[in-house]
Amino acid sequence: MVTLTMAEQKHIPVLLNEAVEALNVRPGRRYVDCTLGMGGHSLTILERGQSDIQLLGIDADPEAISIARNRLLDFSLSTIFINDNFGNLESICYENHFYPVDGILFDLGISSMQLDDTERGFSFRADAPLDMRYSPDQIMTATDLVNLLPEEKLAELIYKYGEEPRSRQIAKAIVRKRPVVSTGQLAQIIEQIAGGKHRKIHPATRTFMALRIVVNHELEKLEQALSQAVNCLDRRGRLVVISYHSLEDRIVKQFFKRESTGCLCPPRVPICTCGHIPTLKVISKKAIMPTEMEIMHNPRSRSAKLRVAERL
Repeated sequence: MVTLTMAEQKHIPVLLNEAVEALNVRPGRRYVDCTLGMGGHSLTILERGQSDIQLLGIDADPEAISIARNRLLDFSLSTIFINDNFGNLESICYENHFYPVDGILFDLGISSMQLDDTERGFSFRADAPLDMRYSPDQIMTATDLVNLLPEEKLAELIYKYGEEPRSRQIAKAIVRKRPVVSTGQLAQIIEQIAGGKHRKIHPATRTFMALRIVVNHELEKLEQALSQAVNCLDRRGRLVVISYHSLEDRIVKQFFKRESTGCLCPPRVPICTCGHIPTLKVISKKAIMPTEMEIMHNPRSRSAKLRVAERL
């Protein structure tokens, strides 16, 4: 029997039952958890499969791999763990002879483990080096962005990826205070510009999110992985994606719409010339949201949206 740490015991996977139901987990099938984290979703998938399924877990964070490997030790004969970015999904599956698969899950964004580890620089709750990398093998950090980018580029980044209306003022203040090397220093700069430290949403939230997204190339990797996921899925295999902000959800929604549509030619073109063949059937016409009860027990689930599609 595996003994869980306090952090693992407190970990609450978002939309857990909804995600596993959407995957249509059945014995004797293969599943990929592209965002393994602390293994919460994977554990339920394995339990639902009654020890008769195979699961491949991917995470860019080596610490997450270590925690999940320990947590899923009882299923060691059914699991493969890969420390890599899900942007390499297709090559990971082929290199491990793990294809075609019957279900692929993405639980996007930062994990509770990463957010709670103040030394990783994702949070402004404690002063720590501005890092924000999911993997220590990555070169660029948030410190590089805030200290090396021109003011105009920094403002553009904060506005585009953080949807922060005060992006220009924040970028100007950051440049004026350079070098900015810690989470506390950056949060203080933003508080002085945006105010409202004690608001429901901290004024630095959007800027921190924007920096994290760019440091980890999150949106680019998501677009790459979605296309690869279609290639990895078997017929009637399920693709399930949980997103947490509008930029992620927009990418998923548009991808599902495009891949479930036949002709992609402009409306005024009289004859189809694109030759596009649909690869997916959208299962969830509208995004599945957490219940009020789940939000009450796990406030981090508040903004979650789950979408499901099936391989044709």
